[in-house]
Amino acid sequence: MTATPVPVAADALLSLLLPFWQLVIGVFVLLMLAVSVRRLASRGRSRMTTALVVSGAAAVALAMIGFLIQGR
Repeated sequence: MTATPVPVAADALLSLLLPFWQLVIGVFVLLMLAVSVRRLASRGRSRMTTALVVSGAAAVALAMIGFLIQGR
C-alpha cells in the first residue's frame, strides 16, 4: 500500500486567501490607472492622442506575439 499525502492546512488557508489578494491588487491597479488617466487628460489633447496610439500599438504587438507563440 502506498500512503496518500495529507494536505497541509497552510496550503488550504493560502488558497482561500488567494482570491482576496488578487482583488486587493486589482483595486490598486485600477486606482493607479484612474490617477494616471486623469493626469494625462489634464495635460492636453495631443498627449492623450499620443498615449492612445502608443497603447494601441502595444496591445496589437502583444496580441501578435501571443498569436505567433500559440501557433507553435
